[in-house]
Amino acid sequence: QVLLDESGGGSAQAGGSLRLSCEATGVAYSSNCMGWFRQIPGKEREGVAGISTRGVFTYYADSVKGRFTISRVNDIVYLHMTSLKREDTAMYYCASGSRSLAYGGSCDPSIYEYRFWGQGTQVTVSS
Repeated sequence: QVLLDESGGGSAQAGGSLRLSCEATGVAYSSNCMGWFRQIPGKEREGVAGISTRGVFTYYADSVKGRFTISRVNDIVYLHMTSLKREDTAMYYCASGSRSLAYGGSCDPSIYEYRFWGQGTQVTVSS
């Protein structure tokens, strides 16, 4: 069992910044991916960014490339969001997987299964 505890959501002005944090506790999986997803009511959940242990593999959705940065220290993952836009408003979820990337792979959510999920933290961007 893995528990994911997110923090750092809140409100920001368009063009501003926020940083999300997520700590995983419980069973530790080596060389796995941790990532961030977001969801707006009535829409499908979207993979935002993912990162493997030590940052060997990273993934970013096209919509956030150049604006968001994912980083990781052991079982804590961060999402630094800059140049925020109104369309970044969503519930953000931290997630992690159990499969190891020790022999290669990707943290792209279309390829890697994220099995464990946090409760979510709201991000609201206003103009």
